[in-house]
Amino acid sequence: MSDRGLFSHLDRLSDERGLFEHALGRTRQEVHGYCTDDNARMAVVCLREAEDRTADRLRDVALEFVLASLEPDGRCRNRMDRDGRWTDHGATGDWWGRALWALGTAVGSHPDPVMKDRCLAAFELATRQRSAWPRSMAFATLGAGEVFTTHPDRRPARQILTDTVNAIGPAPQGGWQWPERRLSYANATLAEALIVAGNHLAQPRTVERGVGILAWLLATETRDGHLSVTGTGGRGPNDLEAQFDQQPIEVAAMADACWRACVVTGDQAWTRGIAAAAGWFNGDNDAGLTMHDPVSGGAYDGLSHHSVNANQGAESTIAYISTMQRARSFAATT
Repeated sequence: MSDRGLFSHLDRLSDERGLFEHALGRTRQEVHGYCTDDNARMAVVCLREAEDRTADRLRDVALEFVLASLEPDGRCRNRMDRDGRWTDHGATGDWWGRALWALGTAVGSHPDPVMKDRCLAAFELATRQRSAWPRSMAFATLGAGEVFTTHPDRRPARQILTDTVNAIGPAPQGGWQWPERRLSYANATLAEALIVAGNHLAQPRTVERGVGILAWLLATETRDGHLSVTGTGGRGPNDLEAQFDQQPIEVAAMADACWRACVVTGDQAWTRGIAAAAGWFNGDNDAGLTMHDPVSGGAYDGLSHHSVNANQGAESTIAYISTMQRARSFAATT
């Protein structure tokens, strides 16, 4: 059953054009405009819901925004001002990858066949490009996996999966098992992308690699029995203490990746990672502070040593919704 209050703050942050990026407290800040990044993320979480009128409406607003962001060569624009004017040029940063994620998810689960076809055409247009950034490719792979599930014969989706595995590269040997010298942001998405790609490409070793680095990441980001995610400054081999500010996006990425590992491998032990992510929002974190507002339905933008950033922006609120969706999906089966 859908939690009808789950999307109340996203509704407050949105208008007929799209989702505004920033908020001051609970109040949307229209002066900063919109971005494809957040509209794509909103589309993904709304597409996971069924029989929720608010989610359905926000889903289609977000998808129209994403569709409009694509240029004829498949590059993607990210920033739009409050009056509906694009303020940047097409590129293949994270927003390109997240656009593919949203479009692919719509291909897999949107109830309208016409919208499915529009999103498939847009997805394949965007796959004419590649990003130099592994995270952008990882986001794209989450969408490609959805397309591959329903259209396994479509070469563009398969090629994205293959190219992402190559972009992430092998994990190093030794104590530092991450494929980069430092952890940065949305870290668990790299692990999830490997699991998705390996599963669809029938590459068990790639799945094992994804699961292996996810297990290492979860252990690295667990402190005194609770989730202690990498802070905004990143984390290297010698960074052993709790880090701040911690961002909700890190927690949501962990919940998604653990959910994926559980679904693909069948190992229910991964539900502990999902529970830890939900617990982080509910105060089981390094500061012992709740990271969501039960009145507004929003989530706070960051966790510091002894306080929270009380602004309730789009990214943080979507991260909270996504984490609760993953937690709820397993609670319903236990």
